[in-house]
Amino acid sequence: MFDAPAPGPMFRSLAVASALTLLSSCADAPAQNPASAPLSQVSQPVANPTATPAPPRAALPALSFSAWRDGFRREALAQGIDAATFDHAFAGVTPDPSVINADRSQPEFTRPVWEYLEGAISPYRVRKGQALMAEHAATLDAIEQRFGVDRETLVAIWGMESSFGQFMGDKSVIRSLATLAYEGRRPEFAHAQLLAALQILQHGDIQPGSMLGSWAGAMGQTQFIPTTYNSHAVDFDGDGRRDIWNSSADALASAAHYLRASGWRNGRPASLQVQLPQGFDYAHADAEIRKSVAQWQAMGVEVGPQGAGLTHESASLLLPAGHRGPAFLVLDNFRAILKYNNSSSYALAVSVLGQRFDGGGQIAGSWPRDERPLSRSERVELQESLAAAGYDPGSPDGIIGANTRKAIRGYQQRLGWPADGHPNQDLLERLRKGR
Repeated sequence: MFDAPAPGPMFRSLAVASALTLLSSCADAPAQNPASAPLSQVSQPVANPTATPAPPRAALPALSFSAWRDGFRREALAQGIDAATFDHAFAGVTPDPSVINADRSQPEFTRPVWEYLEGAISPYRVRKGQALMAEHAATLDAIEQRFGVDRETLVAIWGMESSFGQFMGDKSVIRSLATLAYEGRRPEFAHAQLLAALQILQHGDIQPGSMLGSWAGAMGQTQFIPTTYNSHAVDFDGDGRRDIWNSSADALASAAHYLRASGWRNGRPASLQVQLPQGFDYAHADAEIRKSVAQWQAMGVEVGPQGAGLTHESASLLLPAGHRGPAFLVLDNFRAILKYNNSSSYALAVSVLGQRFDGGGQIAGSWPRDERPLSRSERVELQESLAAAGYDPGSPDGIIGANTRKAIRGYQQRLGWPADGHPNQDLLERLRKGR
């Protein structure tokens, strides 16, 4: 299993986080920082549409939409939104049922990590990214000079978030966020994003009819949510507007600004594929365990020539498919990508795709392709079984996060299995037998 992408760099809110973890139900990501990263449209693992249960029914709000809108209008005006901006933005706006359906859906199945990565770093995406790097070389030169973020990573994010601007979402951001603020599962998040969206309109960066995005309110070529847009979007082409929809220069520079603020270090890789020694203690594959590259090498981890000059860099060990799959050391820049989208699979895809643009990024070793990923209901059962066995995975929500992985490691150690924290069918079957 792997943690699937949350909404892009501006999605770090519980509302967006839960939406993404539902889309990527094998998700295993650290707690997200609310409203700090964009919603990834292209990068998310795709659920099996035939296996998606019908969204649960929910009670309708006590207020009518018009009454809610009038109350929100009073609040928006009190916070500095002028009446003309509000009325123009809300002209003809009604709740969007498809947004509510998306908000409440919980796909049962997702793609395994190797299929996700193969799609993310497809030959087409590599060729397209290389062509765009050549086409936008002057702009990327200027962005690198100003923000200190390498072009390969920026173009990789561009490809992951919107397929280089081809798929940015076609829903009205105002209508989507108004729907979620009125009757969504996380109205507080949507409420804050809706106010931020009105501030964008009032600033004059975009018109309401052109402010399009995902059902969750992520926008533009880099899929920023409104609050992150307001704090990190950049007018890089000098036309007086921060236009992440129509200006690739603005979109790429905005992503660079966000990564720099997230701790990006110029000239450093995000990840290194490594070889683990025989008898390695897989319990060290924990995002919370950080050692210098030199310390990992002293434990027998083979870094190879790519690790030259990185001996003092802090790194964690990542096993995206457990001990049977490839292993990676992930560094500070990997953690910066996680702040853009809090999924290790997404961050690994961005890192490897960026390397592919320069002819590298080939993943050595094999994936456990004979392994069938757990469905959402099986992951819930796994968590409940771990709790019954005396291990605390946290809430049985089907999300394989840090607490669940810690519980899995404890149970694996009791069995004498490789303690990689990886959920699979064998582990679930063993828990079933032990109940």
